[in-house]
Amino acid sequence: MSARLDEIDRKILAELQEDAEQSLDEIARKVGSSKTPVWNRIRRMKEAGVIRRQTAILDPESLGLEACFFVLIRTSEHEADWQRRFLETLRARPEVLEAHRLAGDIDYILKVRVKNARAYDTFYQALISQVKIHNVTALLSMEEIKSETALPL
Repeated sequence: MSARLDEIDRKILAELQEDAEQSLDEIARKVGSSKTPVWNRIRRMKEAGVIRRQTAILDPESLGLEACFFVLIRTSEHEADWQRRFLETLRARPEVLEAHRLAGDIDYILKVRVKNARAYDTFYQALISQVKIHNVTALLSMEEIKSETALPL
């Protein structure tokens, strides 16, 4: 269910997505409001779950995480116990930045960020030792063309 947001809420969200370190005064000036109403709107959107958290976006290559793999997973297992173990395994692996269950021929796609191919193989070996997987295809991203965290408002 989507939250009811007005134009000012959306402007505040756009400002926070651009730079969450801005002061309330700066945000209020940019959205045409004052500090207290902006603070109240942000608090309300946090309580409603519209704003999940505020965080820093790090540069993976600066941290030596130069390899990004998209991992396509097909499974012949669809029981609740298998799915629970699989999801627990993914959530426990910091290399897995995203995981999606898909419609179609592929059951899951993962976005995995590691140092290199050897580190990916270590991840892969750990994954298949913990859960039974029918087929895994790893695709190495040669170049990141676009990566955004800001949602369209």
